[in-house]
Amino acid sequence: MLQTILALLIAFAISAGLGPVVIPILRRLKIGQTIRNEGPETHLAKNGTPTMGGVLILLGIIVGSLVFIKTSDKILPILFLTVGFGIVGFIDDFIKVVLKRSMGLRAWQKMSLQILITGLFGAYMQFMSDVPLDMIIPFTGGKEIHLAHMPYLTIPLLFLVVLGTDTGANFTDGLDGLASKVTSVIAVFFAVVSLIKGGGTEVPAAALIGGLLGFLLYNSYPAKVFMGDTGALALGGFVAAEAYLLKMPLFIPIIAFIYLAEVVSVMLQVSYFKLSHGKRIFKMAPIHHHFEKCGYKETKVVSAFTIVTVIMCCIALLGI
Repeated sequence: MLQTILALLIAFAISAGLGPVVIPILRRLKIGQTIRNEGPETHLAKNGTPTMGGVLILLGIIVGSLVFIKTSDKILPILFLTVGFGIVGFIDDFIKVVLKRSMGLRAWQKMSLQILITGLFGAYMQFMSDVPLDMIIPFTGGKEIHLAHMPYLTIPLLFLVVLGTDTGANFTDGLDGLASKVTSVIAVFFAVVSLIKGGGTEVPAAALIGGLLGFLLYNSYPAKVFMGDTGALALGGFVAAEAYLLKMPLFIPIIAFIYLAEVVSVMLQVSYFKLSHGKRIFKMAPIHHHFEKCGYKETKVVSAFTIVTVIMCCIALLGI
């Protein structure tokens, strides 16, 4: 418990303390977000807000976790997937806002890097980790699906879970403080579960909580900095890694329900648009923008999505 609290405090100090240093640097380098004209009109005022602020989150979780790296062999794989995806996001952001190539990494380049990192994580889990690729089934009293000796099934599933979770986190990053608040609640869930079960993953979870709380000082409405793909991809990697180290990937649709809703809303919107030759289900996707278009204030949407995540995490605790 002491290490968990210290990891949180260290990460918070790093993230919050470096904010006044990093944000002016990003502003001077003109590393600003470009807001799409087709989005909600209220977002146009955010044009030019510094992005790539996810480096604050990454520095927080890295330092907060490395201090206690010797306490658990589960810290390193979580850091690997989190930081690995964060680096991919950093490269994408850098190309977009520094090199002024609006598309950033090409889709195949970005996916190739994510597949490579996921593959390395999967290889570790399959051949080196003492945590089998089994999955606890929610609401069964702890019963598990034993898949450790079926790599032809477990590895493709791991790719689906990791890449799908990362996409969900990326889509969720669209409102001031939304991805930060939703993921901080999920991180609290993982920290609590790990402390209860002795899972050994509570330190990186606490470090992420601290990093996100420090970042929220500057990312809450009205945001002074955005996390960019640097932060959003890192958050998705963290959630997927924590879930696998605790044998809880089947809990992701519950605790990260907002991630799932964001992805599904985009899939439905794109599919229906193509099938109906231009018609839409939502006023805009991802779904948080739909609610904005319906007249809800940005802060209301963020609060509602955060509350939903708290409730879903409480339900998930009952299902362990």
